[in-house]
Amino acid sequence: MADSGEGRRVCGMPEKAQLHVAMLALQFGYAGFHVVSRLALNMGISKLVFPVYRNIIALCLLVPFAYFLEKKDRPRLTLNLAVQFFFLALCGITANQGFYLLGLDNTSPTFASAIQNSVPAITFAMAAALRIEKVRLDRRDGVAKVLGTLACVAGASVITLYKGPTIFGDKQLLVAEMKNWTLGCVYLIGHCLSWSGWLVLQAPVLKKYPARLSVTSYTCFFGVIQFIIIAAFMERDADAWKFHSGSELFTILYAGFIASGVAFAVQIWCIDRGGPVFVAVYQPVQTLVVAIMASLTLGEKFYLGGIIGAVLIVVGLYLVLWGKSQERARIARDKLTQPLLPSAAGEAPAARTKLTQPLLLPTSSENNVV
Repeated sequence: MADSGEGRRVCGMPEKAQLHVAMLALQFGYAGFHVVSRLALNMGISKLVFPVYRNIIALCLLVPFAYFLEKKDRPRLTLNLAVQFFFLALCGITANQGFYLLGLDNTSPTFASAIQNSVPAITFAMAAALRIEKVRLDRRDGVAKVLGTLACVAGASVITLYKGPTIFGDKQLLVAEMKNWTLGCVYLIGHCLSWSGWLVLQAPVLKKYPARLSVTSYTCFFGVIQFIIIAAFMERDADAWKFHSGSELFTILYAGFIASGVAFAVQIWCIDRGGPVFVAVYQPVQTLVVAIMASLTLGEKFYLGGIIGAVLIVVGLYLVLWGKSQERARIARDKLTQPLLPSAAGEAPAARTKLTQPLLLPTSSENNVV
């Protein structure tokens, strides 16, 4: 899809180059979110208050676009759909963001970003278990997807179970080192499982309610409600809801505007023009940028187990992406070579079904989710 826009230029730059620049900027934006979130936790911002404010900002950004852009496409909201949006929020926002912050609080931004590379593989495994995704072990693409999933699982297991010696990093102790590293990795795996579950559960909802911005807005709304209810019971300190410094305010504004607003719009455009595989291929760049940022700003250390695990996860990610790409190309070839079969007697031949690209990563990765 990216090649189709070779003729479109902005300031003399062809669209293909624009896509690469946008994806690099996107990875820097997301990398900054990991580091900013870690800084917020170090400053003592409540792990319940932080997502409440962040999602309120995201909701305020999403609603106007959803209302005006999808006014004609948005179906009527029913009680059944509202219940589905509630559970999407429970999985994709409340559990997802909650596990992420708990995991980040006990580990580091680099390993949080590294484990996130396993989301496409986990999504594939869930979809295969629910028979949404077909697994053909007699084809190279099927074997690649299975091996990629196993590599991601192995990588996440290594990061969780083996910390290893320090390879690089400042001698100073990080706040995370005084906490439970293994438990933090388990939380991050829960974060990835929630994220993948949200992707899988979202697919059938979008078939009945094909207005993605509106679905995201409703999901964000219910996520805010859920976090507020949880915070009302668990965060009794009224002082936790106040901003004590400009730095605290900056972290929340960055999470809401950059990670959930600007990044959402950029990624939607990149997926539309370049496809989900193109977007997913850039994911490991984020981990590299996070590692550099966290080392410079937080004095983060790098451990042997984490590096080995991150390499396994990235290899697994690319195996899954390669398998999906090969599968999509094969399906496209089959559809082109398959003869048109006539319908009932006297009717015109049935039209070919339009080939759609499989969802590998959320169409709004931060779209109020991470």
